[in-house]
Amino acid sequence: MKTPIAKRLSTIFVTALTLAILFLYLSPFAFMVLTSMKTQDQISEIGAPIWPAEAPTFEYNGQKLDVFTVPMPDGTTKDLAMLKKGQKMSTFIDPENLTAGEIVWEGSWRNLQRPWIFSLASAKSNYTEVITAIDFPRKMWNTFFYAIMTEIGVLISCTLVAFGFSRFRFPGRDFMFILLISTIFLPGFVTLIPTFTFFQTIGWIGTWLPLIVPSFFANAYDVFLLRQYFMTLPRELDEAAMIDGAGPLRVLWSVIIPQSYPALMAITVFHIVFAWNDYFGPLVYLSSNRANWPISVALSTFNGIYGQKPQVIQAGALMTLIAPLLLFIVAQRFFVQGIVVTGVEK
Repeated sequence: MKTPIAKRLSTIFVTALTLAILFLYLSPFAFMVLTSMKTQDQISEIGAPIWPAEAPTFEYNGQKLDVFTVPMPDGTTKDLAMLKKGQKMSTFIDPENLTAGEIVWEGSWRNLQRPWIFSLASAKSNYTEVITAIDFPRKMWNTFFYAIMTEIGVLISCTLVAFGFSRFRFPGRDFMFILLISTIFLPGFVTLIPTFTFFQTIGWIGTWLPLIVPSFFANAYDVFLLRQYFMTLPRELDEAAMIDGAGPLRVLWSVIIPQSYPALMAITVFHIVFAWNDYFGPLVYLSSNRANWPISVALSTFNGIYGQKPQVIQAGALMTLIAPLLLFIVAQRFFVQGIVVTGVEK
């Protein structure tokens, strides 16, 4: 039996390990946030801090002088403005004591450090540049439209199919369900060419139809999750509703769906994140209609053009990430519950 000290040490160790893992997991996100607020000068400067900062300058006789931390003869350091650069000898002035005149320092000025000051002055300009360059509001609206319309199709079609497989008994039901699940292993690239040819023949290329209409015909992954959840609900509830005269659709609407919010929320989060990140589908079917591009395609093109400005690229990625992140935070409780319950074997 553990002593109180041993239990406390065990708790401290587990907490510390969890915090360390959490720190490592969130470090890329923190790097993105900090980079999106930096200036181009800070990114190109060797030895610049990781947080958003600016190197101070000093106005002198109409010139903007860079400020460096210079070691003094007495062993201390002082922030001085560089007046003249030299390979072995440079001239500085003291911004706080101009009457002291010019200060000659021997050594390579390239080895000097700059006194960085925390600043968010460039954050607004980075985000403004993204919004202007790719018409960010329009691209976000396109992404919302794509995600919501396909989400409606997925919820309607997958709920109906899952209800049929979980509640109706008909010949070949198990075989058809296995056949449906086996389509998960079929790569989408295998059917890409015939699918694209079909949509091109009926004139849907360049419109939203090839991306939205297929979502109304269900998919194996979401049907599997919903079926597993529906099978955990007692059939006695269905029978009680049928005794009161409810038909299959009324049972689905009044009995099954009200008790399946966790699973439906899990499906909603899964699909919206998928649609939000979908790049290949819109690229193939909307390449000729630039006005309908979602943010995934527009941001990829933007990254190629602004490859020399990582702070602007990170700003665009951060703005794109906010919506699905908020969705997950809001729906976290239902999402986790839906995943846990759908994994229970029935």
